[in-house]
Order: sequence, then C-alpha cells, then structure tokens
Amino acid sequence: MIPILVTWLTTNYVRTRYLRANKRTQNIMRPSSLLSLAASALLLFSCTSTPEDATPIKVTILQTADIHGQVYPHSELFYDNDEISYKTLGGLANMKTLFDQEREANPNTIILDGGDLIQGSAVAALSEGAAFSSIIKAMNYDFLIPGNWEVVYGKEQMMKVMQGYETPVITANMYHEDGKDPIFPQYYIQDVGNTRLGFLSYNDPEVPIRQNPSFSVGLDFDPILENLEALVTEMKDEKGVDILFLVTHIGISKQYDLANNPALSRIDYVLGNDTHERIREPLQAGHARVTEPGAFASFVGKMVLEVQNGELLSEEYELMEVDPSKYEADAEVAAVIEEAVAPYKEEIDEVLGYTQTPLYRYFVVENPMDNFITDASMWKNDVDIALSNGFRFSPPIVPGENGVAPITRGDLWKMLPVNEKVKIGKASGQQIKDWLEKELHNVFAENPQERFGGWVVRFSGMELKFNANAPKGERVSSIVIKGEPMELDRLYKISACRREGEPISTLCRMKGTVETVVMDYTIHDLIEEYLAVHDTIAPVRDGRAVSLDLGDNVLSQLPGTDYHFH
Repeated sequence: MIPILVTWLTTNYVRTRYLRANKRTQNIMRPSSLLSLAASALLLFSCTSTPEDATPIKVTILQTADIHGQVYPHSELFYDNDEISYKTLGGLANMKTLFDQEREANPNTIILDGGDLIQGSAVAALSEGAAFSSIIKAMNYDFLIPGNWEVVYGKEQMMKVMQGYETPVITANMYHEDGKDPIFPQYYIQDVGNTRLGFLSYNDPEVPIRQNPSFSVGLDFDPILENLEALVTEMKDEKGVDILFLVTHIGISKQYDLANNPALSRIDYVLGNDTHERIREPLQAGHARVTEPGAFASFVGKMVLEVQNGELLSEEYELMEVDPSKYEADAEVAAVIEEAVAPYKEEIDEVLGYTQTPLYRYFVVENPMDNFITDASMWKNDVDIALSNGFRFSPPIVPGENGVAPITRGDLWKMLPVNEKVKIGKASGQQIKDWLEKELHNVFAENPQERFGGWVVRFSGMELKFNANAPKGERVSSIVIKGEPMELDRLYKISACRREGEPISTLCRMKGTVETVVMDYTIHDLIEEYLAVHDTIAPVRDGRAVSLDLGDNVLSQLPGTDYHFH
C-alpha cells in the first residue's frame, strides 16, 4: 500500500529525480521520508479517490537551442513571400522573463537547452565560455545538453563551465577517452503528477570531424544507435518512464531520419537541435514527432502536453518569439550578464568599420556575410581562391535609418568565433572538383545520415554552378576561377583557416594540398586590416555559387516534408 500512497502524493506537485548514468546513487527519496509521507497520506486516504481517477494534468516543455553566446537582443532575419525582413529578438534576460511567466502560468514546466551555448560571441570566446556559468545558473533551466561546439575550449574547460551551471547536464554518448565512463549522466527523469517523463540525450558523434580535431582531445563519441535500445529499455521498463523524449544535437535531417528508425518505436518526441531550424509545427515521422526551436535565444519552442495516469492525451505546440518589447529584461539575469560582460565590454564595442548592406548567413548556397569575409581574404592573400566554412551561426548586422551599421569587434567574434591563423596551400583543379563534390554531398546527400551539419562552403575568386539533387559525385556543373574555366591539371593557390589538429596538407577539409604554410596572422587580423583600408563595405549575394535546381533563396532542405524556414 505504501507505494500507492506515495504515488498519490505526487499528483499535486512536480518531483524531480536526476538519475546518474552509471546506475549508482540515484537520489531517490530516503525510506524514512517515504514512511513519513505514507503516514501522512493515511490520514486522508479514506476520503480520497484512487490515482487512476486523477484529473488530467498539463505539462509545459520549453526548449531553447543554439544560443551561440548571444546574451543581448539583436536583429533576426525572416523570409516570407520571397522577401527578407528583420525583427529585433532575443536577449537572455528577456528570455528569463518568458520562462518565469510560463512557470507562473503552469508550475508543471520543464525547461531545457539543446546545446551550442558557449560559443559564438565575443564574451564566450574571450572568457572561454566561463562567463556563462553564472548566467545559465541564473536562468534556472531544468537541464541542458552539450552541442558540437561545447568542446571548442577543450574537454576540461567544457566540464568546468557546465558544472558551473549547477544544473543537470546530460548526454548518452560522450565518454572520457581513457575509458567508457560517461562525461555526464545519460538521461533525466521528472514526474508530473502520476506521469513520468524521461529525457535521453545524444550529441553528434561526428564532433571530432566537424570541429577542429584538437578541441575533442580526451573525449570519445559513440554512434547513437550503439546504446539507444539498451537505454530506452532501462528507462521504460526499469525506471517506469511513460513519455520518452530524445534530445539530440545532430541536425534536422538526421533527426527526422532517426525518428523514422524502428529503434525509436518507444520514443514519443525528438527534441532536435543544431541546424537552427524554426519548426513551427512538430514534424510527424514514422515513430516520433520532431521539433527544433531556432537559434540565438530568439525563439523558445513551447510544447504543452495533457497527461493522465501515464497517458498522453493531447499536444499543443508553438514557436514563441523572444520579443524584448513583450518580455522586459529580468533584472537579476541582466545584472549577472552585465557583470560577466564588463571585463570585455570596451573591446567588444570597438567599431572596426561599417556596412551599407545587411550582413547575414541563413541561406544554404551563398550569403553576403561570407562573401565579405572571403573577399577580405582574397584582398590580403595573394591567392586564386579564398575559402570559408559553410557556417550557420551569427545574427544579422542590419543598417539603420542612417543607412549604415557599425561592424564592431563583438560582431567580428559573432561572424568568426574561432580566430584561427590563415593557412595557404596549392591544389590541382581535379582536387578542387573532387573536394567540392564531397562538400556538396555533405549538404545535399539523399541519405540524411551522410549530411554533415553545415551549408555550402563559401568562397571568393571562384564561380560554381551545381545541381543539388544530382547523384553523388555528379553535382558540379561548372567551375570558373578568376574568370577562366578551371583546368583540372593546373595548381591553384588557396587560402583558408587552419584547423588545429589536422595535417598541414589538409586545407578546409581538402586533403593532399602542397606547398602549404600557416601564416603568422589570424582571420581576425586580416578582417581588421581590410576594414581599416575600406572603412565602409556593401557586400551582396552576387551569384558566385548557384544551384541550378534549387534556386537562389533556399534556407533549408528537408526532403519528404513540407517544412520551410521562415
């Protein structure tokens, strides 16, 4: 009878249990506490209905993702009816107000973040993520997971920063390199009334490839399916989880594909992260529904579930905008942010130059932000081609009513949050073509598990036409370098950024380059030098990369669905 009575007690409050992955101490209520609760319940039992008659309860799940160190409100790009527009959104202190309002409206609220939090801004880079320990502690999340960029400052710093949150951090496939001990607990369980919710988390196993290899020293990553079945069985059959969420940081294509895998037959939702997609209605796959809540603290995914006796009765979903005009900044979090930013504020606010046109990323094939970066690299370096990765991060920089927008040192860190030295080498036309085929496959592979997480590589000095939906190895239609058709047997000089930990002969994931050297200046150095000379810039999308079958304005690509980024 005692277990029944204790279960009855939980119907009127949320009881959290943070279960460690090693199956040792689980922070379960002590037997003495259980007996005390049971004794109290006996006084009321005679006039109380059974748990099976419990009233349905609504639980709110708030999800953030890919904040990328953005602590203040900023411009956000929207694309509707073939037109670009901008809104001011975001701010962690403003988001905290949204959290508090939702918790006040429903005490049964669970708040989580899906990773890529401590990289992508000046304060993140200059503090190596340390500034976020106090900020995230003040945000009062229920739990967080690491993303692919959490490793950017190394294993020990990652762990120090995330432990400073004083909030549960979970992931099921990150291990210490010297053994198979998980870096963090593998899952999180929370009871709402007499319904048990479970959250199982996975980071991208390709982190050591996607990021500089040196970032992941001391870490091992396992494929998701290696332990998924065992952990699902443990959570459902041993821990009694009723509704199970998979929280992943692997990108929308892989997340949707995973949700069609029979291995997810006992999972209800995939709370996805990584690719900054704005899912406004959960995508129904074969075995689970998939969400992703945008990026930069601009959006919060809000899911409201009605549950009763372990059953899911209904679902409502909304992608909420963190509008500073609607959500006033929380004073406590704002103060914590100002204290964290203060040591770097003068450096962050320094103006380096101006732009007359909006600088943004978002678009799959080409964007003006990276056109600016690669044009500056071409100007600085005596090369045929200048390259930049197909990054997704960085909020837009949008001119105001005066026709210009300042480009600050803080903006430079948003655009290029890893300030690597410049690397220059030579490759043949054949190498370049083969490399481009591989890079295009990383973005447009028919098999989602072969996609890599970023968008099309960016460049200056080269013009590329391709068919995104052509077979692997046959996507490139034409390549022009400095106005002339590329010659397969000719060597071309190329600049990119060093990826620490890679062989000297690898350049932006292109292997086997020759005469390759690392320069004594960084990508930030050359951008600052370029702006010091040019002062005001006006980059645009100018057709240096063209998809013959998708058009110019693709912001996402998820075959088999009607999803569109907007």
